[in-house]
Amino acid sequence: MPPGSPNDHRPRTGVLRTLWRVLRAILLALAAVILAIEEWGWRPLTAWAGRLGRWPPIGRLEARIRAAPPKVALGLFLVPAAMLFPVKLLALWFIHIGRTSLGLIVILAAKALGTALVGRLFIITEPQLTQFAWFARSLAWWRATKLRVRAAVDRSTLWQSVRRMRRWLTLWVRRRLRSAR
Repeated sequence: MPPGSPNDHRPRTGVLRTLWRVLRAILLALAAVILAIEEWGWRPLTAWAGRLGRWPPIGRLEARIRAAPPKVALGLFLVPAAMLFPVKLLALWFIHIGRTSLGLIVILAAKALGTALVGRLFIITEPQLTQFAWFARSLAWWRATKLRVRAAVDRSTLWQSVRRMRRWLTLWVRRRLRSAR
């Protein structure tokens, strides 16, 4: 059967290659968003929660959590997600009754506090959690994947353009500020 005939069911490599490029670009964009959230959300909020640990009552609680057995640490790590679920339902109810701004504020506050708490709990409980083989494998996979995605994002034309634009804008603002003096 000649290529291109109506009964030719072989994959069209050109079409598949184009589809793969589009899918890869979408996945890369999503991964970049996740990395940005981690860089600009997880780290600062976790650092903020860590500063709270300097307060003696919180510091004692953290010490008890560090000393907890792995199964207890896993439960403590999962508690914030369970606690935030009703808060998110409340936010959706606010949106449903027309209080959209209040609903969005509740969701954003819950996300920020949840991220800070989960991030801090992860830092505190990581030694216990990695005693579970499935958790250690998952964490290793996530870290390796994050490095691969970071490298792919760094190589992307769009990211390089954004970095060049940011450098140019920074220099432009500095020049303007110097000339205004």
